[in-house]
Amino acid sequence: MYSFMGGGLFCAWVGTILLVVATATDHWMQYRLSGAFAHQGLWRYCLGTKCYLQTESIAYWNATRAFMILSSLCATSGIIMGIVAFAQQPTFTRLSRPFSAGIMFFASTFFVLLALAIYTGVTVSFLGRRFGDWRFSWSYILGWVALLMTFFAGIFYMCAYRMHECRRLSTAR
Repeated sequence: MYSFMGGGLFCAWVGTILLVVATATDHWMQYRLSGAFAHQGLWRYCLGTKCYLQTESIAYWNATRAFMILSSLCATSGIIMGIVAFAQQPTFTRLSRPFSAGIMFFASTFFVLLALAIYTGVTVSFLGRRFGDWRFSWSYILGWVALLMTFFAGIFYMCAYRMHECRRLSTAR
């Protein structure tokens, strides 16, 4: 059980760090604008070496930002629950800590999937046509890697929960 929780905690730490970095950085998309290289993130866009805040309130940016922040919060609370799951004394008999941590990581995975799906859909259908020479950049890719890491953290914690439940049921007989 502890090996699954250890693997889950490792994936959770890596996934949460990647989520925060992906959310905060300005390299979701790169493109050429009037012959100069430019890149944009969720909060700013940069033309050459000069960066500007995204002051327009566009729905897909707001939705992507909100889902990335919710994902980061779920992953952080999952880490806290995962650390508490290593404690030996069960405080709640009906609510398992590894199960709760797994649910938080699956919620984090769901939120980051929504954020990336919204951003991908709008970028490909609208912005991709506006800018001829464009591509997704490393912040966006970190978001996808974070999705995988939080998903596997949830899988590890669910395996730890199942292992604990199987042991508990076999000793109750």
